[in-house]
Amino acid sequence: MNQIDPLALFRLSVLGPMVSRERLARGELQPLIRELSAREYAIPGTQRRHIGEKTIEAWYYAWRRDGIAGLVPKARLDRGQSRIAVPIQQAVMAAKRDNPRRSVRQIVRLLEAAGTVPSESLSRSAVHRLLQHSGLSRLAGSASLPEEKRSFAAEFAGSVWYGDVMHGPRVRVKGQLRKTYLVSLIDDASRLVAHSAFCLGETALDVEGVLKQALLKRGVPIKLVVDNGAAYRANTLQGICARLGIHLIFCRPYAPEGKGKLERWHRTLRDQLLQRARRAAHHGSG
Repeated sequence: MNQIDPLALFRLSVLGPMVSRERLARGELQPLIRELSAREYAIPGTQRRHIGEKTIEAWYYAWRRDGIAGLVPKARLDRGQSRIAVPIQQAVMAAKRDNPRRSVRQIVRLLEAAGTVPSESLSRSAVHRLLQHSGLSRLAGSASLPEEKRSFAAEFAGSVWYGDVMHGPRVRVKGQLRKTYLVSLIDDASRLVAHSAFCLGETALDVEGVLKQALLKRGVPIKLVVDNGAAYRANTLQGICARLGIHLIFCRPYAPEGKGKLERWHRTLRDQLLQRARRAAHHGSG
């Protein structure tokens, strides 16, 4: 399966509040675009923090026309023909290979400090394209993902799922006590737990495993609402949702709105099942 372009995923995350809606009311598009343009983002490959209204609007109509494929950056006519002089290209790639975590900005500053290039003479976008074409590019960060603030209850089952993680008890695994995490997905309209499982971590792989089981049992939801934790920000999860047509929506960490049903499920499980299991374990060891 081909990997979805990371920049397309970034653009989709910016469009979140618009593309997650079934329809926009008349006159609603431009205010939404202005709101998104006013936000700050960690834009891959650049130090800029804002995106222009015309750019966001173009992304929106490209998505409407072609879906996620419309958000893939178009190939440049001079692709593969960097305007950077060959010796400087070699210095750029050597700096990146020496420390793959170096950002484009750090590489430019390093070459300026070493006297390899004059100050302000090396284009960061040109460096980014060179690294990308050479297979050395590493995204500087993900979007400051838009949050869904609209409070609502889904009308139909399968419209909205909520995801969250609860810290579970310690269990003995291969002779060692390990912390567990309960990863759950619940349907908003029916309050059905699509899938819930204890994992030994709360990584993207754990979340994706629970999502896979939920999809196999309950089908594909229209929206998946999660918090802004690292596991949910992973490109792999965004890619899965993009391929399946699931609108991945991010809310603020620890925000109570929308996740009350899932939190009640976790609280019930903690107060009843886990308490009973602890008492049984205590009596069994007594």
